[in-house]
Amino acid sequence: MRFTRLQLGVAIAIPYTTQAAQAPLRIPPHSDVDSSILDLRTLWDDLSIRPHANATGNFLFGGVNSLLLHWPNTRYRNGHNIVPGTIPVGTLLYHGRADANMPTMPDWTATDPEHSYHFCGEANWKDRPDAKGCWHLTIVATRPLRVLYLDGSSAANMKDGTLDAQDLLLWGKVDPSRWLDERTRIDNFCAWGRDYGIDGYLRMEMDFEVMLCDFKNGVELVSADYIAAWRARYITPPWGPPRPPDQDLRHCLSSENGTRSLEQHLLRFEMVRAGSWHNHYPGETRVVLDLAHLVSFYDLTLVPSLVAHRAGKARWDHRLQNISASDLVAVNARLKTALTSHSTEIGSGVDWRTLFRVLVDRYADRLEMLEYLLNTTTPANAHERATVIQRQLRVILTPYILYSARPLSDASTSDAWATPVWRACATRHTSHIHMQAATLTTSERLLLSALDETNREICRVVVRMWAAGVHAGLDALLLPHKVEDDSKLSAVVRGWRTDASALMAWLDWSVWVKCRPACGFEEMCYLPTWPYFWETLEDAEDENGEWKRPQPRCIRQLEPYSRL
Repeated sequence: MRFTRLQLGVAIAIPYTTQAAQAPLRIPPHSDVDSSILDLRTLWDDLSIRPHANATGNFLFGGVNSLLLHWPNTRYRNGHNIVPGTIPVGTLLYHGRADANMPTMPDWTATDPEHSYHFCGEANWKDRPDAKGCWHLTIVATRPLRVLYLDGSSAANMKDGTLDAQDLLLWGKVDPSRWLDERTRIDNFCAWGRDYGIDGYLRMEMDFEVMLCDFKNGVELVSADYIAAWRARYITPPWGPPRPPDQDLRHCLSSENGTRSLEQHLLRFEMVRAGSWHNHYPGETRVVLDLAHLVSFYDLTLVPSLVAHRAGKARWDHRLQNISASDLVAVNARLKTALTSHSTEIGSGVDWRTLFRVLVDRYADRLEMLEYLLNTTTPANAHERATVIQRQLRVILTPYILYSARPLSDASTSDAWATPVWRACATRHTSHIHMQAATLTTSERLLLSALDETNREICRVVVRMWAAGVHAGLDALLLPHKVEDDSKLSAVVRGWRTDASALMAWLDWSVWVKCRPACGFEEMCYLPTWPYFWETLEDAEDENGEWKRPQPRCIRQLEPYSRL
C-alpha cells in the first residue's frame, strides 16, 4: 500500500557435483531443452553426488511453495517470481480515503480492512482538528479480476531489491532513485498492463494489497462508510497540501516527541496481525494463481546472466539489477506469452501448488525431528539415540524400500544396493507427469524440474543416511548387530549430522523459522516487517540494521505493545 497511502539437474550442463565449489554453470541461453524427456539412468548410481553450487531448484521450489504466504515473503523480501492470477467474483477489497467517492484513477486497495483503515481520513481535517471520523470504502469484484502477482515484499519501498522486478518491467533497469515513486509506478503499471487485460497488481508489505487500475470496470462500491476513528486521521493528497514523495512514509514512521500513543501502537500492531493471518499455508486465499504461466528470474535457461552474480551469496542478497539486456528481453517475451496465451495454452491441469506442499508436509516435520535428535545426541546416549534415528530414517523411506534392497554381504560398504530406493523415493511424485510431458507449458516444465531436483536431493540425503545406519548395524530389519566400536558409532552420527544440516540449509524452508521457545498466549511470533523496522526514514541507509536479516521474535498482542 503506498504511503499516501532447475531446472531438473539434467537440464543444465553440470547439475550435480561432489565438490563444494565449482565454476559458474554454462547454460545455453534461452534453451528449449525439455528436461522431462532426458535419460536419467546415469544419475542414480552415486549417493555422494550433490547439487551443483549454482543450481536453483531449491530457490524455485522455496519460492513457489511460498507464493501468497506472508511469513516467507517477509523473511526474503526480494522477489524473483511473477505469476498471473485471478481475484474471484464476490471478493471484497477495501480502500481508505478522504471522501465517499470511488477513485477516478489507479489506486491502492487492501485485502483486509485493518490495512486500509490506516489510510482513511476526513477531507476537511485541517479545519476540523477534532474530527473523529474517516471514510472507508468496501468494494466487491463483479467479475473475475485479472491480476499480476509479484512475490517477495514487493510493496515495501526499499533500495535493497524489493522493487527490482517492477523497475525492470516498467523502466528496463533498476533505478534506486525511484524507490518512493509510487504514483508513477502504479500509473505506468496500469498503462503497461492494459493491452494484456490486467486489472491490477498484487503486492505485499505488512499485508497484501491490490493496485487496482480502473474502479469503473469489474468492481462496484458496496458501501462508503464514515466510521469512527481512533485518532485524528492522516490525509493523503489531493485533500492535503502537496508533499514530496517521502513525506507519507515519514508520517507512517513518525512519533510524537519520540513516543507513540497507545492508539498508534494498537493500530500498527493490528495491521501486522492482519498480515499474520496469511503467514503460513494456504496463505492469502482470495487470489487464485495460474502457475502454468509463472515467470521466474531463477529460471537458468531464461536468465543465465544472473548466475555469476548470485554465486557465493546468501538468499537475502539475491538481486536482479545485473540482468543482461538480452535476458531482460527474453523475460519480457516470456511474460508477454504467458499473459496472451493463458486462455489457449491451458497446460496439464496439475495442481502444482498442492504438489509442492505435499513434499513440504511429508518431510518438514520429520527433518526437523532428525535435526533435534542429532543435536541432542551425546556420548552418553549415543547408542540408544542412534537406534531411534535409524528407525526414523526407515520410517521416512518405508514406501520406497524395496524388499530386494539389501547389501550383498555384511562386509560390503558400497551404497549401490540402496540406489533403487533413492530413485523410487525421488520419482514417485512426478513420474506420471513426465509421461504427459507434451501437455506441459514452458512454466510447468520449470516447476517440474524444481520439484524433481528438490525431491531428488531430499531422497538422496535420507537414503544415504539410512544406508550408513544399515552398514553400522543399526537397522532392525537389515543386518542388525550390536555396535561395539564407539568411534565407529561416533563417525556415523557425525556423518548424519553433517548430511542433515547441509540438506536443511540447502532447502532453507521458512516453515522451520519460528520463535524458540514458543511465544506466550499474549504474544505472537513476528518477523521484522517493513516499514516498522525503521524508526526514521534515514534508517533505510543503515547497512547493519537487524531488518537486513529478519529473525523471529515474540511481540506482545496487548498493551504494553512491543517495539516492532
